[in-house]
Amino acid sequence: MAWRRTRTSEARAPRRSRHGRHGREGRSPVVRPPLPPLDTRIDRFDLAVGTAAEFLRSAWSELRDVSFEIADMPPASDEDGIPRWTVLRDARRIIMYRLPIERLSHLHRDDDLHRRMMIESSVFRAAAEYLERDPWDLGPERFRFL
Repeated sequence: MAWRRTRTSEARAPRRSRHGRHGREGRSPVVRPPLPPLDTRIDRFDLAVGTAAEFLRSAWSELRDVSFEIADMPPASDEDGIPRWTVLRDARRIIMYRLPIERLSHLHRDDDLHRRMMIESSVFRAAAEYLERDPWDLGPERFRFL
């Protein structure tokens, strides 16, 4: 028996489907609620170097015109191995190398606080090398507890 259309089926309003033409009608709006910014390892490294450099610049007038820069890797290794930073006194630059500092330093506890302390200590040691001083001399008020 063949299917036949009846007058009642023609008169009925077409039923609306839950899907669009390609099955994608119920989409969310284009604009989403504001999301917190992504916090990457590179951003945390930049922040740690920047805050340590600003502290040192405020404490030592010799470092106010020094440019603290960040690079991923040094161009080549030297006789001591892979350098963590390069000090260029003539150009008034200190270049910190992110990957050797992050990956070749051995932490006794691997968490955000100790990683940040390790990065800051590298900045202090690089600045001490630039100033030809001991790193502990750079922030004496910071380590004095009364």
